[in-house]
Amino acid sequence: MSTIDEAGQEEAPRLEPASAATEAGSPALVVATSYGPVRGRREGDVVSWKGVRFAAAPTGAGRWRPPEPPRPWREVADAGAFGPVAPQQRNPLIDLGPGAVEDEDCLFLNVWAPADRSGGPRPVLFWIHGGAYVLGATTQPLYDASSLVRNGRVVVVSAAYRLGALGFADLRSLAAAGSEVDANPALRDILFALQWVQRNIAGFGGDPGQVTIFGESAGAGCVTTLLAVPAAEGLFHRAIAQSSPATSVYSAERAARVARLLAERAGVSPDAPGALGALEQLDAQTLTRAAMQVFAEIPTRAPGTLAFAPVVDGELLPEHPVPVIRRGDALPVPLLIGTNRDETTGFRKAHSPLLPIDGPAVERMFADIAEQRPELVLPERAQLLSAYAGMPTKAVLSGITRDIAFRMPTIWLVEGHSRGAPAWLYRYDWAPPMLRVAGLGAAHATELPYVWGNLPTGHRDVTFRLGGRRTGVELSARMQRRWLSFALGGEPEGPEGSVPWPAYDESRRATLVIDRHDRLVDDLDRSLRAAWGEAVLSFL
Repeated sequence: MSTIDEAGQEEAPRLEPASAATEAGSPALVVATSYGPVRGRREGDVVSWKGVRFAAAPTGAGRWRPPEPPRPWREVADAGAFGPVAPQQRNPLIDLGPGAVEDEDCLFLNVWAPADRSGGPRPVLFWIHGGAYVLGATTQPLYDASSLVRNGRVVVVSAAYRLGALGFADLRSLAAAGSEVDANPALRDILFALQWVQRNIAGFGGDPGQVTIFGESAGAGCVTTLLAVPAAEGLFHRAIAQSSPATSVYSAERAARVARLLAERAGVSPDAPGALGALEQLDAQTLTRAAMQVFAEIPTRAPGTLAFAPVVDGELLPEHPVPVIRRGDALPVPLLIGTNRDETTGFRKAHSPLLPIDGPAVERMFADIAEQRPELVLPERAQLLSAYAGMPTKAVLSGITRDIAFRMPTIWLVEGHSRGAPAWLYRYDWAPPMLRVAGLGAAHATELPYVWGNLPTGHRDVTFRLGGRRTGVELSARMQRRWLSFALGGEPEGPEGSVPWPAYDESRRATLVIDRHDRLVDDLDRSLRAAWGEAVLSFL
């Protein structure tokens, strides 16, 4: 495995070839990575390696700085259990999995691969989890990749990244002259993990030349942001964005205001010469508590915005990604993108502060956009409301919030991206009877169990209490087939007999509506486009 050079320095271990095996056609459970050997676990026809360290602990001098390589190891590291999750405030709606432990030392990834290595290197799916940039983890049982691996014979990687204030706070405005602090630590983490994939995935049976990044919600926001990151070129070759808050990317000036508020809530004077140093001395739990106060406070001060999100720093992210993609200047990789029909119902039911759900908040949101972006031509009130005619007031507000946060950004992106690379647009409409009765419908994130093939089970779960499981199983098979077909380098084709899904273009605007029975609709969003107008609405 590892060797020691003449100067006594440990060298990177020699990578085992993809054909290494413990038995005919099966991968070696011990694989050498560029940092050290790791031992996985085999469960039937799937082998997994969990809790593989891909970066040094981002603690101490590493906090708010780009990730660094870990110290190499010689002994075989056990990769049978997940690593720690990023510090966060626990949310009862997000199951982090049994025994999940929080630790600032959280930069670990997981790999799932077919036990049968025949057929050569397999395409790679690289997952970026969601959670409003402050929650979530790769340890969530929902993201077990066994079903995707079995059904697609792909290799799946999921990687952790720093969350909240530790991953998405730009503290450069609080740093003393000469201090090196990064504006986008979490994006750097994801890029570092993708670089790990390029160097190491062949040893796990994956093809580094066929990497598809995919993510949902904040994870999809990272996906669409990475399309505009020059440093990401060559690290992935296809992209899937499910419910991306693509316009939730902010300026350094706005990030500086959030940084001041974070410092104040953490008990540090933002005007003190050593403000950054004082924040660096705080433990992760204290910072997380302060960050969640800011997380809840920012949307009340500026409806429609998030406290923590990628920052246009002029370096890693030179420009806001939406205009870059609209111009056709993004990385020209095939893109599959879409949203759910009822994105905001869950936020409304949970009284989440993330999205404006009442009239005054929606009015203030538009007023803030007009003040910050006076060059934009905002839709007239009557024009905008024409897309929601006949709907109850609450449904109108929910629809407007849904569309400014998710659907319209997706339309703006697919229009621009389709001019330079193939792109496919969908809308996910299906909901089992219980979710419809509960008033949730096809809410935010409800497509995830079907993509991953991990449908809810157990007597405590109510998802299929009123029926719908058989339809759900069939729908999951179709979605997985389309997602996997795309990742395998082709078009997102469904099983035999499925509705064809042509690429998006601005003449036809074909959209796949994913429902009990999928259907293809030309220009599904015509009324929305007419009501919202041509301006791309976003905050600075």
